[in-house]
Amino acid sequence: MSSSPSHLVLARKYRPQSFAETMGQEHVLRALQNALETNRLHHAYLLTGTRGVGKTTIARIFAKCLSCEKGVTATPCNTCSSCTEINAGRYIDLLEIDAASRTKVEDTRDLLDNVQYLPQRGRYKIYLIDEVHMLSGHSFNALLKTLEEPPAHVIFILATTDPQKLPVTVLSRCLQFHLKNMSSEQIIAQLKIILDKEAISYELNALELISKAAQGSMRDALSLLDQAISHGQNSIKEINVTEMLGLIPAQKVVELLSLVHSQNKESLINTVNNLAELNIDFLALLDEIIILLQKLAVDNFLNKTNSALNLKPEDIQLYYQIALLSKRDLPLSPDPKLGFLMCLIRMMVFTPAKFTQPVKPVSHPVEAKVPVSTPVSTPASAPTSNAWQDIIATLNLTGITLLLAQNCVMSKKENEITLTVDESQKAMLVPAAKERLEKAIQTHFGSACQISIIIGKSNDTPAKQVQKTINDAREKVQQEVLSDPTVQSIMQNFSATIEDITPT
Repeated sequence: MSSSPSHLVLARKYRPQSFAETMGQEHVLRALQNALETNRLHHAYLLTGTRGVGKTTIARIFAKCLSCEKGVTATPCNTCSSCTEINAGRYIDLLEIDAASRTKVEDTRDLLDNVQYLPQRGRYKIYLIDEVHMLSGHSFNALLKTLEEPPAHVIFILATTDPQKLPVTVLSRCLQFHLKNMSSEQIIAQLKIILDKEAISYELNALELISKAAQGSMRDALSLLDQAISHGQNSIKEINVTEMLGLIPAQKVVELLSLVHSQNKESLINTVNNLAELNIDFLALLDEIIILLQKLAVDNFLNKTNSALNLKPEDIQLYYQIALLSKRDLPLSPDPKLGFLMCLIRMMVFTPAKFTQPVKPVSHPVEAKVPVSTPVSTPASAPTSNAWQDIIATLNLTGITLLLAQNCVMSKKENEITLTVDESQKAMLVPAAKERLEKAIQTHFGSACQISIIIGKSNDTPAKQVQKTINDAREKVQQEVLSDPTVQSIMQNFSATIEDITPT
């Protein structure tokens, strides 16, 4: 009893049969087509690139171009006996060798013993050696002489995913073409064409997931598409592809960040526990969170609204940094679930502190000058740090000049103004910064004022006041973290310690 013909997988059924049908790799195709049309053929070609980007496919099309009975052409007919036999893999003058299974020098010598003989049917005897980097050193030595001076009727086409392992002497004797990974757009476009021909319905989001999982390989994408068709019973839906690939639904990632941002502790822990029961890959989930945060950051930078989450820029940056560090540390955690949960807890408790100091309104214009003749009966006094900070805010300073001002205290007596730079920050007192600061103060108080900048002990500078505010907030955060029931429970149950709880 004869069996019915087997199903032909999509990767073989839709393998391109001409350069025009090949998706992507235009830089390689253009060079090969020009060589064929002008008859400027080389004796050895090397195609490099990752898996599934078209190395073997392009090599076979090139072999058809050389062997087509209608003549050497960039557009093989695909109907003559030579073309059809190459398509079927049985053309006698195209020798396809898998170097991974023929690494011995004896195999290479047996192969090269036949190089001197003319092709039996075609114009050229074509040697297609796949994964050529797997050959041994002695095999390369045996091949080298033939590559350097091959007979006129021989053309070598070498393919490899790891060209770094090829001897330089071999590389120098080949025309090398590097095939790029397929872009997501190219993969999706090809998948659409195939599904339309197969009359299979699909969701665009599902194709995007397949494209992402293929990582630039068209062959991998077609294999995943075959699997998705079977999994979804001849329809490609996002929910089925998500389940098939073991991915986390996008809305679940958004939900986790929403719970973090809203400080919903109980729901967050319950959600993580539920995900653990589904045997979720927490490292992959952390990657999805990082990708979402990156997209939110770009949307925010471009002033685009995002309906999924409305996070402030500082929150996005903090969450992103915590997620990146947690990804690095996750393999060190005794349990991926616990490492992932600690990442979310860090995001929740380390909310960025806001230390901005509003500028008090000035009742007179910035350019208003204090009359020099105004009598001042009080002795020299130092305005409070807040008053000096308010003046700094009106001076429009930047860079090191601003840092210099923030590390000073000011005292004023009549038209004499003295700035005392804290001695720990005296390195900031460079001539250019000093000159800009003096000019800014003269603009503020009037050109008749006398300004001197000295070095001394300054315990009440604006910079130290801000640092004190930060330290106070840090102590408050530490107390909140250590008193949090969830943190206490984790520390007690797993003998955990908090090494660094300093906010970013």
